[in-house]
Amino acid sequence: MASAPRVSFEFFPPKSLEGSFRLWETLGTLAPLGPQFVSVTYGAGGTTRKLTHEAVTAIGANFGVPVAAHLTCVDATRAETLEIAGAYAEAGVNQIVALRGDPPKGADGFTPHPDGFASSVELIAALAATGKFDIRVGAYPDIHPDAPSMQACVDFLKRKLDAGATSAITQFFFEAETFFRFRDACAAAGITAPIIPGILPIEDWTRARRFAAACGAVIPTWLDEAFTAALRDGREDLLSTAICTELCSDLIDGGVEDLHFYTLNKPELTRDVCAALGVAPKVSLAEVA
Repeated sequence: MASAPRVSFEFFPPKSLEGSFRLWETLGTLAPLGPQFVSVTYGAGGTTRKLTHEAVTAIGANFGVPVAAHLTCVDATRAETLEIAGAYAEAGVNQIVALRGDPPKGADGFTPHPDGFASSVELIAALAATGKFDIRVGAYPDIHPDAPSMQACVDFLKRKLDAGATSAITQFFFEAETFFRFRDACAAAGITAPIIPGILPIEDWTRARRFAAACGAVIPTWLDEAFTAALRDGREDLLSTAICTELCSDLIDGGVEDLHFYTLNKPELTRDVCAALGVAPKVSLAEVA
């Protein structure tokens, strides 16, 4: 296998005191690995907007790692969205993950706010015009549920990059070849910006399966069968570590240098996979706390 990859991690903002403790424990476990950045999500419909801002600023102040704040188009005017972005800039946060965003719970699909951004492309262009942010965007190596084809996904990613984004993070996927096909299609479309594979360490197969169905990630038959057997035999954690490590190793062997882990605020499996990939702690916990 090639040299150890550069890594980054995604967290979600805590909604309770217990959740806050869990997030800080997760950061205490993963921040010593020296991530290139960490990102903090927005809830569906923008429901965690204030919590996201609080988590982003607290992480930046207390853990000394670069933080990327998620920002979406959902349920907010242009002025409100840019005000949030301005508050991040004032707090020293210069990285934004700009997304259309998931619709509010119970909604049939995304409906733009009458005075809001109609798409992620519009949001990206507005953020880029401020000159204050390094903008990352989402990408879909499996076909997005709202897209008619893979080529449409590639074309829309190019529009986002042309609007001012500098890199993309993919939705999670289960086989390395899925990413390689997408990377090749992007290259054929003239996309040269970095595309970072998004990795989901599978803590809970039932939950991961539900996530996959919601975002259009293809579930290989062999993977479903493997977890069915592992759950029956009590080997789910062992299987999860082995499968995630193998996926990452295949990506690295294929030339990937950066991996972005969706941690779900549970650090143990991500830590174990990083260790297997040769990603060693770079600083002590005392230095990042």
